[in-house]
Amino acid sequence: MPAHQLAPDISNDPADVLAAEQAHLADSRKALQAMREHAQSLSADAAGDWVSQQVLQSLLDKRVAALADHPDTPLFFGRLDRGTKDDLPGTIYVGRRHVHDGGSRPLVIDWRAPVSRPFYQASPADPMGVVRRRRFGYHGGALTAYEDEPLDQGGEIGPSKILTEEIERPRTGPMRDIVATIQPDQDAIVRAELGQTVCVQGAPGTGKTAVGLHRAAYLLFTHRERLARSGVMIVGPNRAFLSYISSVLPALGEVKVDQTTVADLLGASDAPEEPAVAALKGDARMAAVLERALWLHISKPEEGLVYTRGVHRFRVADYEVREIVASLRGTTRYAPGRAALAQRLAHQVLVRMEQRGDSPDDRVQDAVARSKPVKQLVDAVWPKVTPAQVLFRLLSDAEFLAKACHKSEISPDEQEMLLWRKPYRGWKSAKWSAADAALLDELADLIERTPSLGHLVVDEAQDLSEMQLRALGRRCRNGSATVLGDLAQGTTPWSTTSWKAVLRHLGQDEGEVTELTLGFRVPREVLDYAARLLPDVAPGLAPPQSLRPGLGSLSVRPGAAVTDAVHEALAREGSIGLIVPDALAAEVSGRLTGIPHAVLDPDSTEEDHRLLIVPATLAKGLEYDHVIVVEPAAIVAAEPRGLARLYVVLTRAVTSLTVLHDDPLPAALT
Repeated sequence: MPAHQLAPDISNDPADVLAAEQAHLADSRKALQAMREHAQSLSADAAGDWVSQQVLQSLLDKRVAALADHPDTPLFFGRLDRGTKDDLPGTIYVGRRHVHDGGSRPLVIDWRAPVSRPFYQASPADPMGVVRRRRFGYHGGALTAYEDEPLDQGGEIGPSKILTEEIERPRTGPMRDIVATIQPDQDAIVRAELGQTVCVQGAPGTGKTAVGLHRAAYLLFTHRERLARSGVMIVGPNRAFLSYISSVLPALGEVKVDQTTVADLLGASDAPEEPAVAALKGDARMAAVLERALWLHISKPEEGLVYTRGVHRFRVADYEVREIVASLRGTTRYAPGRAALAQRLAHQVLVRMEQRGDSPDDRVQDAVARSKPVKQLVDAVWPKVTPAQVLFRLLSDAEFLAKACHKSEISPDEQEMLLWRKPYRGWKSAKWSAADAALLDELADLIERTPSLGHLVVDEAQDLSEMQLRALGRRCRNGSATVLGDLAQGTTPWSTTSWKAVLRHLGQDEGEVTELTLGFRVPREVLDYAARLLPDVAPGLAPPQSLRPGLGSLSVRPGAAVTDAVHEALAREGSIGLIVPDALAAEVSGRLTGIPHAVLDPDSTEEDHRLLIVPATLAKGLEYDHVIVVEPAAIVAAEPRGLARLYVVLTRAVTSLTVLHDDPLPAALT
């Protein structure tokens, strides 16, 4: 291995140091290519059988994909010169993945490895055995600069120019990882133990989404085998958001993580519904109603069982059937209880066979359980039902709904709200709303247990109903979760005001709530302007702070033309988000004739245009270098929590925010 790869700098000349680091980068890229070629050369044919071959080939394909080089992103971004004498190298390069040479000596250490933690946590007060931390600056994938921070001399370290430039670097396309810029408070969240559920209240620009994604990558690295079996899932608010974050985990070497929306997870249900009705259906009180509605399908047995075998007839008395049903009811899920009823009836028949001197085995019991007399009795007493059948009956039959609501907190007036005004002909033709989807999922779990994942990352969790949270909680009942959001950005009729309540409905009561208030993305001038809305939107939250002053980043223009603002933004470097009231998206697009752009929709995949027209309801979680907001008053007027929506919209800018309006601004912004 060349001396410059592990030894301290042999020259104090910055040009020589940079050349040595560039050489190390070149050697590391060659080594990564060699690792990938080696993985590609391996064959699954050595496996003993076809099934083993398929499993091994899948593992090899994942390994090859994980070793892909991304020439436009840094392979490593930091270096640690250690003063501690131990078995570890004196110089460690910290990067996105582990890279070793032909002799298995590390050229780059994965940022998730324990030895890399000092890169994020070390300080002059606690150097963690590190003498010097070096940060690298890049243009594309080319190393262009470095910056040293001595950690063994006490005192304080000033702001890192490279770190600041990386945070402020103009961006286009999907979200990029923040692995090179993770701050100590963020790192503590990222490296939280797998068994710990973490809830992050994050002000705009604090990197909460990126922190959640990096925690997923960290847990996959640290608990690879366990999570490979149980799985990790990312749940976002819409497909446009998922497209925006889609490149983060692959850039960190994680190519097998499911990413979905609540709507896709629970099933496509988009029938229109009044907000008040949707809010009621999203209330956790509905869980008890659904459970009672399901078990109301069980009827009291009035007849016993008669099973004929040859010339013998075996009877199970009606009172014995009632005892069996009563012992099963409510002690198991509905479908397993139905199966157990058949088996217990069959067992009673076998007891009577043995009393006659027969010696039946398990095969006979299974045959009895599947026999016509047993099936007829089970169908009559414990009928087979689907979630859609139960919910259809609940929403279309006032008498049945009243029975299901008995002893519940659902009032008669609320019951009236739940009933369909024009019931569908049958459950198969019923059209379900988004709120219904969570109810159907609750019923499905009452009938058959929902499988649990190892870890769940939920973003924009403040916008989920209590029933949606219960649905997600079932997916991590045997695992843990990372819950991300901002109470000030709640825009649904059921938006939460308490993270403890969110954790309770997720079934993760022991989760830890932590807060990120220091922003890196949004300029201070812009953030302070948006924060004027907080007393109305979330009066209990402290105003967020930004490390970036951003003087001149805010422009509020009454009567200004959209096209003029767009041309000004296009003259600058970076992405542009033109955020408009949903109802004006087509009209504004028409004004931009001749200017290349695209209109974002909920199902949008990655767009190549620098300029995107973004309907206000899709802006959450996205960010752009330059944001132009059109008619804030119309955004506020479009929905009950319009001020919260406007707060979201005003905090999407990384470099500049321009507000255009003909109508008067909301009072808080004047």
